[in-house]
Amino acid sequence: MKTIYNRLYNVLACCCIATAFALLTSCNEYLDVLPDNRTEIDTPEKLQKLLVSAYPTNDPLYVAELMSDNVDNYGPQNPNTNRFVDQVYAWEEVTEANNESPENFWIDCYMRIATANTALEAIETMGGATTTALQHCKAEALLCRAYCHFMLANLFCQAYRPEDAETQLGIVYMTSTAKSLDENPPRPSLAEVYRLVEKDLVEALPIAGSDYQVPAYHFNQRAAYAFAARFYLYTEQWDKAIDYATRCLGSAPKAMLRDWAFMASMTRDWNAISQHYIDASVNSNLLLLTSYSYMGLVFGPYRYLSKYSHGKYLAEHEDGEAQNIWGNDPFYMGMSTYSGNNLDKTIFWKLPYLFEYADAVAGTGFYRTVYPAFTTDECLLNRAEAYVLQGEYDKAAADLTMWMQNIIQTELTLTPEDIQAFYNDQEYSYSDSLGIESTIKKHLNPTFDIGQEGDMKEAMLQCVLGFKRIETLQTGLRWYDIKRYGIEIVRRVMNAEGKPAERLDVLKKDDLRRAVQIPLRARRTSEHDGVEPNPR
Repeated sequence: MKTIYNRLYNVLACCCIATAFALLTSCNEYLDVLPDNRTEIDTPEKLQKLLVSAYPTNDPLYVAELMSDNVDNYGPQNPNTNRFVDQVYAWEEVTEANNESPENFWIDCYMRIATANTALEAIETMGGATTTALQHCKAEALLCRAYCHFMLANLFCQAYRPEDAETQLGIVYMTSTAKSLDENPPRPSLAEVYRLVEKDLVEALPIAGSDYQVPAYHFNQRAAYAFAARFYLYTEQWDKAIDYATRCLGSAPKAMLRDWAFMASMTRDWNAISQHYIDASVNSNLLLLTSYSYMGLVFGPYRYLSKYSHGKYLAEHEDGEAQNIWGNDPFYMGMSTYSGNNLDKTIFWKLPYLFEYADAVAGTGFYRTVYPAFTTDECLLNRAEAYVLQGEYDKAAADLTMWMQNIIQTELTLTPEDIQAFYNDQEYSYSDSLGIESTIKKHLNPTFDIGQEGDMKEAMLQCVLGFKRIETLQTGLRWYDIKRYGIEIVRRVMNAEGKPAERLDVLKKDDLRRAVQIPLRARRTSEHDGVEPNPR
């Protein structure tokens, strides 16, 4: 039987496929730090320990949030930035090294995929998933592999559209650790990537388990259903999205949502609230991931990198503090504003700021956070979106009401007619009369049918996307809705009063910059072979 050493060596040696590993000084240097390179994966217990390393520890949260319309540029009066942040915000190719760079996310995902493949091959060597324990390990490995590829595709490719997915560039889908040194496969189509994600999902879902000591840190069955619901929503298979979301939420979905009323009763302390937000015992947290990230700093009560922030203008005009369908009813846990001395930040208290010391004496180490990759609240809104796209407006309104009444102190019940009337009364952002000013409503430009502007379907999608924007604020997911719906973004500089003053750029609905460029060290250039770059 091959050992972990041999299997990981084969994968790490294949630098030309993911070139994911090009940043490592050498394969041997990486392998030297393995705790025991003689360990054979021959029991479920060893598989479970190995699979702890199949989850990404670098993430696209900050990159996705910076690229979205959830931040504004606070101009020369706020110097708190760096070159990496400037490049991401401007949708430029990132050349700066950073734990949250697209390059590090690329590397990390392919390393986690290698771990999942090692586990799957070990299961086959053991005779297959013949026991419940091995079935759960197999499901977890398949789900980790599918999730990493899915997230890579969402960041580095254009949004999935059935009509042109066969011609759009995907990312290399690794299903084996047995890759030769000189192998340099072409990028498959995006359609092929999604077929392989679905294949892994479909195989994993029936055998996924929940018998973990801390289920929220593993792909338990509810998390797997939430992943499937998001996957089928993104691939425009509305009926399947509804099916898996319903399986995730169960017969009493309200009991599975985040308890905002309880959080409002807690001590009004950012550290306490943010720690509770990512508590593994909270029903809504389906899958928690740890990450090398300073999301807790940049979207916490700090000045760090605050040049590009979610400020008071965005809050009051586009999301959390804007006039919305619930009128003057307040949030259980409203937004917090930090201002003065060139700082303008209005945020929800969500992800914590954690620090991992590498040298406690020197005070050096790594920024960390924990974040929910899947929640029941997002899953509920994904189901509402699928209901709208299926034309089941009453069911969508019921889900929207459930989400609203859970986060807002209101007894209002939404109807499709109320939603249509409210959103049709709102002006679209960036209209001729508004210029670079904005509202809670933006033009939607998907390739799938949403009717005419003002139709019931379009108005209800405005509501769904607005609710989702609030729910996922500061977690990066808004970016993928922007891509799927072709929402255009105006880049603007805010003046000293925190209001839009100057237009810098516009991300059009068909802008090639919506797909992040393949990292330089991974892609084909005139100097070396590699992965085909995205067109620019």
